[in-house]
Amino acid sequence: MEQLNHILFTHSYFLRFDPKQWAQGQPYPPLGTLYAASLMRQHDYSVSLFDTMFRHTPLEITDLLDKTRPGFFVIYDDGFNYLTKMCLTNMREAAFAMCKLAKERGCTVIVSSSDSTDRFKEYLAEGADFVIIGEAEHTLLELISTIKRGEDFSHIQGLAYLQDNIPVKTLGRPVLKDLDSLPLPAWDLVDVAPYRECWLQHKGYFSLNVGTTRGCPFKCNWCAKPIYGNRYNSRSPENVITELKLMKEMFNMDHIWFCDDIFGLKPGWVIEFARLAKQEGLKFRYKLQSRADLLLDDETVVALAASGCDNVWIGAESGSQKILDAMDKGTTIQQIYTATQMMKKHGIKPSFFIQFGYPGETKEDIRQTIHMINSLLPHEIGISVSYPLPGTLFYEKVKADLQQKTNWTDSDEMALMFSNTFKPVYYKQLHKYVHQNYHAHLAKHNLVQLLSNPFKPSVKRLRKAASVLYHAPAMMIERFKLNQLEKAS
Repeated sequence: MEQLNHILFTHSYFLRFDPKQWAQGQPYPPLGTLYAASLMRQHDYSVSLFDTMFRHTPLEITDLLDKTRPGFFVIYDDGFNYLTKMCLTNMREAAFAMCKLAKERGCTVIVSSSDSTDRFKEYLAEGADFVIIGEAEHTLLELISTIKRGEDFSHIQGLAYLQDNIPVKTLGRPVLKDLDSLPLPAWDLVDVAPYRECWLQHKGYFSLNVGTTRGCPFKCNWCAKPIYGNRYNSRSPENVITELKLMKEMFNMDHIWFCDDIFGLKPGWVIEFARLAKQEGLKFRYKLQSRADLLLDDETVVALAASGCDNVWIGAESGSQKILDAMDKGTTIQQIYTATQMMKKHGIKPSFFIQFGYPGETKEDIRQTIHMINSLLPHEIGISVSYPLPGTLFYEKVKADLQQKTNWTDSDEMALMFSNTFKPVYYKQLHKYVHQNYHAHLAKHNLVQLLSNPFKPSVKRLRKAASVLYHAPAMMIERFKLNQLEKAS
């Protein structure tokens, strides 16, 4: 007999289905899923979690479905993780498979994800009874409570479902403003041991994820925001500190990824957070995502450094102002230079997201981007090609150019799916060249530093300097291949 009060939660991200991320070995638990499970448990529902992160196949969920016989099966993706926003087809197929397995066992199947928000008709066709559109915790609570009472659900905001075999969508639900009103994530549902083991094996430390905000008010025209939208709401510093103290006690993590789209945008938030972290004696390192134009003053950067921030990823995107303006990025090249220098001054490692292939980008724009990377030498770079996702102005610009393929299979596919200055194969090779070029310049920088101060060598610096012997010739080879593709274009 089905347990109508029991909800089996899962998510659709299988680390093994994303070879690049599997090799990097830096997995984070499904934070968004844990928030939803915590809220349902607060309202007296019995909850369990099938964590797909380290699983081999969706079929592995069968045993738990048969054992728990839940009344409700909820695929609730982690909307805080950028990998779920990419709507990778490997994960979509896994979600479809789990929908069918749960449906065969009589569960009411509910899905919440970036992909299902964009493609709710497909998910409904594959066995989902309901797709939750946008921010989902309170919609999920209202929906399940309404179904249990046997009442009509058509008035519930933020839903898609089939009515007489025709997909219908209700009005959108306003986003939650008071984030402190949510219970803390249900961390006890996660087996943290494999996460810790994976991190220690690949990086030598253990990192966990925390969200302090939802949404982003900026208007970059390629950025999809299907869950939290253009609104920006923030937890209080006190609420975040409470969670961090609990996590430190439970897991003794070394490091935190603040997985907000934009960290600390609210005036005074970062400074108060730093004060409270010091007051509570909280010591850990953390990384975050921000923008160049938010990191231009000493007070903010000093507060970040004082509270443990050691790495900030900024969406540098391009070294060409023309391309930044075309993206509606709202930042300048000079701000990228100033913010990078400011962070380095205070001991924070700046890292860059770089995007090639935006419509109208020329060889000169690409050269300017490479020059910016070589000049500033960020701590890390993450390179992608422009990726059109539904709901963005960029998608509307190139929609007519898209054929059957509209999503990548995994995060390393890097396929350019519309016509541009160069052919798709060029951008794949550009990715390889820019990485080798970056590492060659980094090695050269370390060699110069070593020669200027030869009496204080370290094994790490010697190794980095010596790597010039590998990266310099490798860069030349990749540059030759790129030149050949340029000539063929």
